[in-house]
Amino acid sequence: MTYSTAEAFPLYEAEPAIPMLDASGVRKVYRTGSIEVEALGGVDLTVMRGELVAVMGASGSGKTTLLNCLSGLDDIDDGTVHVEGIDIQTLPDARRTEHRAKSMGFVFQAFNLIPVFSAVENVELPLLLSDIPAKEARARAIDMLGRVGLGARLHNKPPEMSGGEQQRTTVARALVGNPAIVWADEPTGNLDSHTAQTVLDLLWELNDAGQTLIVVTHDPAIGAAAARVVEMRDGVVVSDHYGEKRRVQASR
Repeated sequence: MTYSTAEAFPLYEAEPAIPMLDASGVRKVYRTGSIEVEALGGVDLTVMRGELVAVMGASGSGKTTLLNCLSGLDDIDDGTVHVEGIDIQTLPDARRTEHRAKSMGFVFQAFNLIPVFSAVENVELPLLLSDIPAKEARARAIDMLGRVGLGARLHNKPPEMSGGEQQRTTVARALVGNPAIVWADEPTGNLDSHTAQTVLDLLWELNDAGQTLIVVTHDPAIGAAAARVVEMRDGVVVSDHYGEKRRVQASR
């Protein structure tokens, strides 16, 4: 079945103008013995509901560390991080994991799919871990894979799929729980230009439908096309500017 954008992603309704993400003074230090390396040096960042933000910077600039800290994957050494008004860094580990599972989706460069699971099994897994009944989880996974154009690949395992199909499977997995925010870390880094374009078009369509997205990338074409670009250097934000969003063309 083919879906239009409105039909495929009727998930996100207009909400009051409150921050989806509000981070203040976020500091992260990595320690090895007596050596300390400050990876984030007091970052402030506010993202409103429905924004698509490209976080850019050279390797080692702190952009992936920022994603990990703002999403609660890593602890921070100082500052606050509120997602939908909840200070996630003060939550106990179990509650933070639960909040992340229910409110966030993740798309990684390396796909992070379980190779012995089929596409539908990979997508339904986070729902099962959140105690969604198996029948409902399967139905939602099938529906979401259809929305990303993989309705005919439900029972294929990752090694039987192309890179683009695997990444669309990760997008389906990220979306199946109806998250408040989706984090994407170099989502096209392992893809050829044609396949990357397909994935980027999908991410842009999601944002057009109202999904909040934060995309960590080194691809200048994504930065040139994003409505908002945050540039990092040496663990701090050196630029945060808005531009005119337009359809992205993958760069290779």
